[in-house]
Amino acid sequence: MFKTLFSLMLTICFALPTMANPIRIKDLVEFDGVRGNDLVGYGLVVGLNGTGDGIRNAPFTEEIMSSILERLGVNVTGEQFRPKNVAAVFVTADFPPFSRAGSKIDVTVSAIGDAKSLLGGTLIMTPLNVSTAE
Repeated sequence: MFKTLFSLMLTICFALPTMANPIRIKDLVEFDGVRGNDLVGYGLVVGLNGTGDGIRNAPFTEEIMSSILERLGVNVTGEQFRPKNVAAVFVTADFPPFSRAGSKIDVTVSAIGDAKSLLGGTLIMTPLNVSTAE
């Protein structure tokens, strides 16, 4: 009798897990340190149709333009720019966890000067860094 009862209990114990719905480990736990990263950078949007920054109200636009041109090997020492087709911008993004090199991410581009519109402009390649503000 004891052997029969023991055999029946063992059969039930082994059969129960196969009848239950599977549960994923990631649904039960949170891994410490697995999170997205906030990215931030600044750059230029060019090709605006006269709706860019006014240099008088946004002098940093001229500084950014000079810096980028200098890095590209263009000597702009002593030159003054007055373009209305350029705007200085902040670029922010959320880099999701487990993203790989070449993954596409959504970014937000926001004018930091007095540009009227960024519509139709082109964002110049902008380095993004991990934001340290939390």
